[in-house]
Amino acid sequence: MDRLLSKSTKTKADKEHKSEEGVLDLFSGFIKLHVLHHASEHPVYGLWLIEELEEHGYRVSPGTLYPLLHSLEKSELLTSYNELYEGKIRRYYKITPNGRRQLKKAKLQLMELMREILTAAEARELTEMNEHSHHH
Repeated sequence: MDRLLSKSTKTKADKEHKSEEGVLDLFSGFIKLHVLHHASEHPVYGLWLIEELEEHGYRVSPGTLYPLLHSLEKSELLTSYNELYEGKIRRYYKITPNGRRQLKKAKLQLMELMREILTAAEARELTEMNEHSHHH
């Protein structure tokens, strides 16, 4: 994601997932992939996405998510429409044909990357570690 903000401006997003020095920040890219994936399955709205992402260990505030949704829409990867839900206007986002192409491309790139950096043994090891950490 191209940083729209210069380094000097600290946003809520920066405080949120403390992007300290020396940390590899894949956060916004991963969030975008999650969003596009879900929007490819059914129309999504902000609060639903926030809760869904939280289940995958991403704590995202509206102050982070909404600008990201807007930028995906501006890039014509998502399109949105308003619907009345229980007396409130709710904005739904769904994937565009271009968004689908880009998601597919990203999946291929991910697969390629996995193939390059992850051995089968490593994958098993990481999966086991992850399973242990999930059973609190």
